[in-house]
Amino acid sequence: MSPLSLPYNAKGTSDWLIFAAMLLAIGIGIACYIIWLMLIRTANGKKKEKKKLRHHRPRNITRAEAGGLPPVRDPDEPPAGP
Repeated sequence: MSPLSLPYNAKGTSDWLIFAAMLLAIGIGIACYIIWLMLIRTANGKKKEKKKLRHHRPRNITRAEAGGLPPVRDPDEPPAGP
């Protein structure tokens, strides 16, 4: 006897009917969840406000953009400062 064939006794038939009913119930639940995701959730998402654009702060320029490194200091001259 194949494991997929229906048994001939009444108890086995009722087991298959219960199994089919459970699969149907799970399938209906999954279908309702997918419909909720597709319709209701996307409709609520459209009501959200758009993000406000931030003003970008100017970034620090690099040494190359400013004209490169400062000139080489004389080793005998003390550093400038107070």
